[in-house]
Amino acid sequence: MYYYVIELMLHSGRERIPGEDGGRCRGRKQASLIHTEADQEVDEMNELIEMTGLTKAYDTRSIAVNNISLTLPRGKIIGLLGPNGSGKTTLIKMLNGLLTPTRGTIRINGQFVGVETKSRVAYLPDRTYLTGNKRVNEILDYFCDFYADFSRERALGMLRSLDVDPSRKMKTLSKGTKEKVQLILVMSRRAGLYILDEPIAGVDLAARDYILQTILSNYDEHATILISTHLISDIENILDQVIFLQNGRIHTHASVDELREQSRKSIDTLFREVFRC
Repeated sequence: MYYYVIELMLHSGRERIPGEDGGRCRGRKQASLIHTEADQEVDEMNELIEMTGLTKAYDTRSIAVNNISLTLPRGKIIGLLGPNGSGKTTLIKMLNGLLTPTRGTIRINGQFVGVETKSRVAYLPDRTYLTGNKRVNEILDYFCDFYADFSRERALGMLRSLDVDPSRKMKTLSKGTKEKVQLILVMSRRAGLYILDEPIAGVDLAARDYILQTILSNYDEHATILISTHLISDIENILDQVIFLQNGRIHTHASVDELREQSRKSIDTLFREVFRC
């Protein structure tokens, strides 16, 4: 596995039980004890993500994220939209603890970004990070070992629906199928926050509806999904809110229904007008 897996996985001490499916995950009851009573009180709050004065500067002339203060609620599907260089990737990496802010803070579920928040965040990066020599069922083993909230049964069910043989090696799969496998791994967790970076960019048109249906069908209604994509017309019908990023700052943050009602335009059309070259 590449460094993405090491950075993103939080070891849960789970134990696998050999079986016909290559081992199911044990530890549902133990995993439920990970969260304290204080965590449960925080879970009941509506705010999931709170950013205050968030800034990331690579040098004095390159400020990727510039003084963002933003609160995002639970139970929403939110589009993180902007042209290349707008700060989306940097913001995503800070939410995942892969980059440290120059200034400002991020809280997820009331906690500063760190080991505890990584156990609540499921991240789909915009590149393939899984080792080609590993079989799909071996990768399921990794996820069972590292994530207390991972459901092997759910993952196997989605793999069956895609007609993907779990005994196949990743290197034998097409690029689009590899990306579907990665999405299945992420959506098989019971996370509080799903961050999906270009989840449909590498798949054909016929598969995009399946990908979107997979996203909608396999996340907890109290969780939030943050989707970054350039394919706005394909996803806007599933979005509750959108964030337009421009030069590291928030240009717009509003509900999709409000924007459509006020502008009488689709989100895709509005985006093209705002960021017209």
